[in-house]
Amino acid sequence: MKPESLAFKNETQRNLQKLLDLVQPDDSLLIMMYGSPDPDAIASAMALWELLRRTRGLSHCTMAATEPIRRLQNKELIRAMRLNIRLLSQVDTGAYRLAALVDAQPSFFGSRPLPFSPSIVFDHHPLEGEWTAPFADVRPHFGALSTIMTSYLLCARIRVSRNLHTALLYGIKTDTDNFDRETDAEDIRAYTYHSRHANMRLIRRIELNQTPIRYLKYFDHAFHHMKHYRGRRVGFLGLVESPDVCVQVADFYLRLIGTRIVVVAGIVSDRLIIIFRSDGYRHDCGAMAQQACGRIGQGGGHRGAARVEISLDILKQELKGDLSQQSVDHFLNQCLKKSADTRQEGAS
Repeated sequence: MKPESLAFKNETQRNLQKLLDLVQPDDSLLIMMYGSPDPDAIASAMALWELLRRTRGLSHCTMAATEPIRRLQNKELIRAMRLNIRLLSQVDTGAYRLAALVDAQPSFFGSRPLPFSPSIVFDHHPLEGEWTAPFADVRPHFGALSTIMTSYLLCARIRVSRNLHTALLYGIKTDTDNFDRETDAEDIRAYTYHSRHANMRLIRRIELNQTPIRYLKYFDHAFHHMKHYRGRRVGFLGLVESPDVCVQVADFYLRLIGTRIVVVAGIVSDRLIIIFRSDGYRHDCGAMAQQACGRIGQGGGHRGAARVEISLDILKQELKGDLSQQSVDHFLNQCLKKSADTRQEGAS
């Protein structure tokens, strides 16, 4: 695949030069991912590291995340790629001249202060909030950040290793949900390019290891408590060990016949995590999440998938301290109703 085949080559070339002008030879770089990194974030961090290592040289580079890796597939990917992703809280951020944020934006942190001011921001989510960075490339119409990072590697004429081909293909595969979610033609081109060189057997092995047996109790809870009304399935799982629990339950229930929208929530530490999934036909999860919870939470997403985080302190104020199954279920349904009313007003 030649760089000339990418429609967005010119934009990437301009941005590549800006990026390289920002980085000094033998620079130090901290690459940070928000939350528990998914394959798209991991692959994009790998690509950025390789790009700057090969073009500028890096004396010191570290990958870090704000939360530990929890999902089994992601742990297996990291092991296979031989990566060391550290917790941001355990990193001396002052030891790096540059800090990059991938697959996220500074606004995602809400009221939680960042321990650094990012010099570099790469993302494919819709722009959220007000923030600035010396270099930023945010393109919301792409299904995966891995596609954008592929264009940088091609424009810089970097020879991509098999491991990086594999990671980038898996990043595109997962973030587009095998192209069931909203994507761009360039996502397909990048996937095709990587498929010729990636380790497909490794990806298949990773995909087979999906659900820990301890998660079955959450599926059982959803089966007995999830409400279903006119194609919408809404449920609160109570305390959960990881946001990934909500993701897996939501993804599973979206496959049930007659389901158009799934909203699954769970309490993780001091936050309520709300996962939105839709068939992408008439419903935009990203817009729905903002309309439903934008006033009291942070988050967003794409047409087929979105996520919102609400501080428990704020949620308790909204629900007058009642975090029971019935109370939170009612809150979630009211959020959806508010979103539907907003859309109707916008259409009228």
